[in-house]
Amino acid sequence: MVIPKPLCRCRVCQEARKRGIPYSRAGPCAFLHDINLLIDTPAEIVSLLNRSPIRRVDYLMFTHLDPDHVEGFRVVEQIALDFRTWRAYPEKQICLLLPDQLGEGIRNIRSQYGPLIDFYQESGFVRLMLFQGSVQIRDVRITAIAVDRGSQLAFVYIFEKSGRKVVYAPCDIKPFPEHRNEVQQADLLVIQPGIFEKGLKHGFRYPADHISRTTLYTFEQTLDLVARLHAKRTIFVHLEEYWNRSYDDYRSLETNDQRIRFAYDGMQLTV
Repeated sequence: MVIPKPLCRCRVCQEARKRGIPYSRAGPCAFLHDINLLIDTPAEIVSLLNRSPIRRVDYLMFTHLDPDHVEGFRVVEQIALDFRTWRAYPEKQICLLLPDQLGEGIRNIRSQYGPLIDFYQESGFVRLMLFQGSVQIRDVRITAIAVDRGSQLAFVYIFEKSGRKVVYAPCDIKPFPEHRNEVQQADLLVIQPGIFEKGLKHGFRYPADHISRTTLYTFEQTLDLVARLHAKRTIFVHLEEYWNRSYDDYRSLETNDQRIRFAYDGMQLTV
């Protein structure tokens, strides 16, 4: 849920509306500059790209196909369309890079004209490249590990280059595949913090059978998981409006040694 939530007058949303970034937050996404790779397209992706230093997108990946991660899929058309022909500029075509398990699911993202992926491929906006397990893109090795959640499939991505490793796990990470060696001892771990059980809006308390508990750990459980993964640095992302915490509240939870940080829109990191 974006911050400020539309029309909401709570403390966090009013502060975000007044102060802007980093108090305001758009949807979940990331960009790997090494290979011009965009990961996920929330509804706000056009605005996010326009206020970033990014100059081209060569590759696009989805961690999973929930609406908050794919609503902005049409950005490929916004980027690539040559209005004179209603087809893509060839040099602006984007490679949609997906684990093969998402190959069928991607067709469920539709408009009244049918699956978007069909239209985007026919128009030249994207070319679809499916892979199994791992794929090499120039000097970056990408490994996809499925989070075993039945039909609601989500992926943890591992990016490796020159002996350095980034583990990207922004959403729906339970049960986390911590038994896999690939997710251990990352130079950077990007992960969702999990449920904050106290201080929520309206004095809400998560019941034991709440649906969020099927996909998320609690914040305390996530901290324990982070410790078991032995990452050098951890960035928490996908920070929800209903957790009732502002940028300052998250800053107060950060460690002095900078091993734990909370993300904000436009945050740039070097690994």
